[in-house]
Amino acid sequence: MTEIDRMLAANRQWLANFPGDLPVAPARGAAVVACMDSRMPLFGMLGLAVGDAHVIRNAGGVVTDDTLRSLAISQHLLGTREVVLVHHTDCGLNKATDAEFADLVERTTGHRPPFAARAFSDVDADVRESMELVRAAPYLLSTEVRGAVYDVATGLLREVKDPAAPHHSQARGGPLQQGQGQESGS
Repeated sequence: MTEIDRMLAANRQWLANFPGDLPVAPARGAAVVACMDSRMPLFGMLGLAVGDAHVIRNAGGVVTDDTLRSLAISQHLLGTREVVLVHHTDCGLNKATDAEFADLVERTTGHRPPFAARAFSDVDADVRESMELVRAAPYLLSTEVRGAVYDVATGLLREVKDPAAPHHSQARGGPLQQGQGQESGS
């Protein structure tokens, strides 16, 4: 039996706890962008249930064009406004540079990938960069963007403070952006 066979068989047991047909829009109005690392049990560690939030995962939890596409759909079609980015300690993207990764793929397959791995050495700095990329996307409606680092050795989720983050009232969609709190011109 392959691992995929085991996964498909596990569905029969899961049906006993199936929550039923839920609305397509996330109940908590939030989206999570996280690394694909198998040691990160996002639902449990964030207190989420099925139907609570959109979860967008990729290698490193980095913000790519496809991440932004998914967030735009999540926000414009399904009403989410808050985004939390979750990276973690001991990430595979800390193990090689973009060039080393591309060289490895080319040596192994004979083809150099057309994409960057988006490797990083400082997880907190990468979380801050990811938050800025989400905030800077002109087609997103995010009212709050925050990031955290999950420690795979302890289970602790630590928020990454971002000194560049706008105060909520200055965030897109906040009172200042909606014309509240400003003196009206002519």
